[in-house]
Formats: sequence, C-alpha cells, structure tokens
Amino acid sequence: MAPDTVSLRYFLVLAKELNFTRAAARIGIAQPALSARMRRLEAELGTALLVRNTRSVVLTTAGAALAESAPPALAALDRAWDTARSAAAGELGTLRIGYSLSAGAETTPALVDRLIRGNSGLEVGAVPMATPEISPAVADGRIDAGITRGEQPGRGVRRFLLRRERVGVQLAQHHPLAEHPEIEIADAAAYPLRLPDRAANPVIHDQLSALFRDTRPHPRFHTPAVSFDMSQRDLRDGVTLAPAGEAAVTAQPAGLTWRPLRGAPSLTLHLVLPREQSPLHRRIRAVAKTLAHELHWLPD
Repeated sequence: MAPDTVSLRYFLVLAKELNFTRAAARIGIAQPALSARMRRLEAELGTALLVRNTRSVVLTTAGAALAESAPPALAALDRAWDTARSAAAGELGTLRIGYSLSAGAETTPALVDRLIRGNSGLEVGAVPMATPEISPAVADGRIDAGITRGEQPGRGVRRFLLRRERVGVQLAQHHPLAEHPEIEIADAAAYPLRLPDRAANPVIHDQLSALFRDTRPHPRFHTPAVSFDMSQRDLRDGVTLAPAGEAAVTAQPAGLTWRPLRGAPSLTLHLVLPREQSPLHRRIRAVAKTLAHELHWLPD
C-alpha cells in the first residue's frame, strides 16, 4: 500500500533540514507528532529511512532514494488533482456550440472568445446551424450548447435569456428613411420588406412580420433567393428594408446603415443547455451570465 502523501511531504521537509526540531517548526506541528509520522511511514514502507541520534538525522540509502524520487511523483499527483478539480469545475473538456447564423454577427464570437480566454483547458468549437435544429441537437447530445434567436421550442432543454436587442431595419445609406434617427413602423411598411425564410427561423420570422400586422396597406414582404447574403446586395437599391436586430450593425457592409423602429419590441437571444447539466454546462452558463452583464446585453 502506498504511503499517505501528508507523511511523505513531511519526510521531504525533514530530509532537507535533517533536524526534527527545525522540520517540525517549518511544518507547524509538534516534534513528537512528526516523529510518530516518520515511524509510521517507515512501517508502511517496511524499511528505515532515517538514522537518528541525539545530535543529528542521517538518511539511509532508502531514505536518500525516496527523497530524490518523491518530489516528481508528488508533482504528478498534484497535477492529477488539479485536472480533476478543473473537470469538476467545468474548466476542462471539449465544448461544441451550435448557433443561429444571425447570432454570429457579435454574440456567439464574444461568448466563444470569453470561454477560450478564461479556460485554458477547454477546447471550444462553434458551428452555424439551422435554428430549428439547435434545441433538438442540444437535447440529444450532438452539441453541448446552442445560441438561438428567439425562444425556440424544444423538449429536454433549458433556455436562458442571453441578450435583448432593439429591433430596427437595415437600409442603404441613401435611402429616404436613412435621414431619420428612428423610423416609424408605418413608414417602414410603405417600402418592400425583406424577411428571412420562415423555415430557417419561424419564431423570428413571425415576430418581425407581426410588427407590420396592423399597418395599412399591408407591406410587401419578400424572401431573398440567397438566405444569408453577407453583401446585403438587395438593400442597395435604396428602396428595400430588412428588419433586423441592432447586432447587425457589427457585420454591416459599407454603404448600409441601421435605424431603430420606434415602439418595436426587442428581439431576444437565448443560451440553450440540456435539462440535465454537467459541470461544463454550468461553466458555460456562468461565463455567459457574466459576459451579458459586462456588455450590457440585458439592460434593466
């Protein structure tokens, strides 16, 4: 049976001091207690480690060998304990995140960066996914966490509000409405409105289209042929508007701008985690909560 590590660490102090009085003082225990520890350690090993007399302590051959070999062994054991503690704290492992394409403008990169910088033992990979697929993928373990626009339906998961953002419209800088700091919903409804394909995100599609439900005449909605066009080519006609959250500003091409819609309810982004959570999931939740507070994603 291997000796207890406390006695082994005490032995290493004694091996350096070669004096029970000084060693006991360094450790912070009584000298008789240290002597008892050493006798028990020798009994466990089945060999003498020290030669004692009234004036000095001398290491035996076995004692010298143990004094040389024990430090790296204890260091390896300390690393094993640290690894176990890091895993228990959710600071170690591989984290797979799925996110809605529109959440990639700012929210997802900020969270991934904070997870990587704050947890050196964590490997993080994030991939865009169709929004309706994210909650089921979290529930069945294909991914560890998700970031979605809107409170997406799905069983076996828990959703945490990560961010609220104002709703507005993206438009060309030379658009007639671009001169206004805020745009009335009725004024925006007078122009063609581009909405994302409903199949890609029914929750957000319905929320955005509902903004214009009571306007007359009914606005002209259309879905772009390219579902996620980074160049926003269709907005450059100076006529078309695209309802979007404020985070769209961070990935906005030159020549376009964003204006808030007066009185429009906010859009939400949610962190999706499995209902049964591991230390890794709790770590994600804690980091996300801190980040949301620091970046004012959830204003009072």
